[in-house]
Amino acid sequence: MSKIIFAIGEQTGGSFRKVTYEILSAGKKLAEANGCELVAVILGSGVEAAAGELKQYGADRILVVDDPLLADYTSDSYSGVLSGLIEKEQPEAVLFGASVQGRELSACLSARFDAALAADCIAVNWEDGVFKATRPMYGGKILADVELGGSLKMVSIRPNSMEIAASDGAGSVEKIDAAPDASATKIIEKNMETGKIDLTEAEVVVSGGRGMGGADYAVVEQLAEALGGAVGASRAAVDEGWRSHADQVGQTGKVVSPALYVACGISGAIQHLAGMSSAKVIVAVNKDPEAPIFSKADFGVVGDLFEIVPAITEEIRKLES
Repeated sequence: MSKIIFAIGEQTGGSFRKVTYEILSAGKKLAEANGCELVAVILGSGVEAAAGELKQYGADRILVVDDPLLADYTSDSYSGVLSGLIEKEQPEAVLFGASVQGRELSACLSARFDAALAADCIAVNWEDGVFKATRPMYGGKILADVELGGSLKMVSIRPNSMEIAASDGAGSVEKIDAAPDASATKIIEKNMETGKIDLTEAEVVVSGGRGMGGADYAVVEQLAEALGGAVGASRAAVDEGWRSHADQVGQTGKVVSPALYVACGISGAIQHLAGMSSAKVIVAVNKDPEAPIFSKADFGVVGDLFEIVPAITEEIRKLES
């Protein structure tokens, strides 16, 4: 029996999230390094038709559990189905996205199987038969290399930390009749924001903090729109009620790893830095020259954000015209 690596995909309405392609690309490298078969696993309702797309990213097989009971994600129904697949296929490793869903599932399953788990990783590799993962610790102050032992390893991978690489696999789609149990959790209501870029997967994030002075985020929203990015906020802004918790970046919010992070009126408390310090380029705009954010910024502008940010937006629009 060949060795197997599972990559647990995520989808919304039949469309795969970006992190699915990232974990498949990472899984392909691991599979090639250790002579494993890469198996994508997709759960949902009405997802079978889209499953074949994943062979473009190296999947040798694609296991699909398509059932109306899986239309909405719940931890008990999804973890129950995945437990059965893990017991049947006996993978060497299971990869998840470090999303809200992936973090919960990986924790549930690692506890169920007493498996080693490394969470929120930015690199994974197999060296001389040893499975290693790299993850930020202590609010991103250090990067720790951890070794995972045991017959089953689990890793959740931070969105935007892995390069997506096309790599054709055999991509045979196998529909699995898993008969999921009805969830003990009942979805009462769903409010979906359409046309909004997911904060954790955005290539550009423009965030506003206490320096915004109120709930009017127009200047930040306009810059984010010009850059094709998402809008974030510091905890101070969320606590004031200026933005929803879904927009919060930081230790108690979302961790983002965009190519560009623009911090507007954010002082740079350690809790906020923990959520965005892995951005490739950080730009800070703050009227306080002593603000801690400048110690982490690649580029900093000292001044009034309500003058500087609109000027940046105008110049970007000129370049695009």
